[in-house]
Amino acid sequence: MRVFITGATGYIGGSVAVGLCRAGHDVAGLTRQPAAADRLARLGIDPVVGSLDDAQLLARQATKADAVINAADSDHRGAVVAFTEALAGSGKPLLHTSGSSVVGDDARGEASHHVFTEADVRPGGSWRPTEDKAARVEIDRLVLAGSADNIRSVVLCNSLIYGHGRGLARDSVQLPRLVAVATATGTARHIGRGHNIWSTVHIDDVVDLYLRALTSALAGSFYFVENGEDSFADMAQAIAETLGLPPAQPWDLDSAIEAWGYEPAVYALGSNSRVRGGAARTELAWAPRHASAIEWIRRELRVAGDSAEATPAS
Repeated sequence: MRVFITGATGYIGGSVAVGLCRAGHDVAGLTRQPAAADRLARLGIDPVVGSLDDAQLLARQATKADAVINAADSDHRGAVVAFTEALAGSGKPLLHTSGSSVVGDDARGEASHHVFTEADVRPGGSWRPTEDKAARVEIDRLVLAGSADNIRSVVLCNSLIYGHGRGLARDSVQLPRLVAVATATGTARHIGRGHNIWSTVHIDDVVDLYLRALTSALAGSFYFVENGEDSFADMAQAIAETLGLPPAQPWDLDSAIEAWGYEPAVYALGSNSRVRGGAARTELAWAPRHASAIEWIRRELRVAGDSAEATPAS
């Protein structure tokens, strides 16, 4: 199968692209960086230089491919419109990458007992996203609506992803930010009391699910991608212990926003995002092998410069 994937130089997209190549697929990968083309080619990925803003390029690549995986930007509506218009009537798979911060709250490090299921967030339910996340949810639903136009459309809503990237990018969003602050200041931090909890998943299990969804998911499928959960206090403390630092300390939200920006501080690191994904297990026989981000931090976290081999799609 020829697969066109966006975000080929990124953490999720690059890891999935390498997994596709290893599974025997013919992979074309979008990159904005001409300098990255040779590096993608060495991984067996046919580089396509361009951007998500080039709707004609995206349409051409989608038409040439047997399937499309959008893993570059969960919030880029134009790319999704280009793909759904180009794929309408084709019956081809369109896998779209979202993130479980869509159910995130403004908890500022406090815990929540609310756990979301896939049924909660499907169109027609009573749940409503916050104003900050409404646009992303609308994009997810635009993808799912493609099933009515004979597109085998699927949304994979990733939780906090950890583990080593398998492509060109090593790191992603959440844990690397915690590690960077810890290595730069000598103190591991969590927002507020750090009692907020995120569901987690290992990158290798993410790749496995994308490959299963590519060949077997039904049109209109929505999957939460998760296997376990941890509080940020526990993850920050594990980072502190692994790096040989004093116990992790609380950080006020204003300081975190100054360091990381509003979106990462509030929704990636200060919120709760507790989800349960049963559909992939029952429909695709997905059986994730990794269940603890804490154990990964303790056993495999390595620091290089100002970042670490950890990560998600927030």
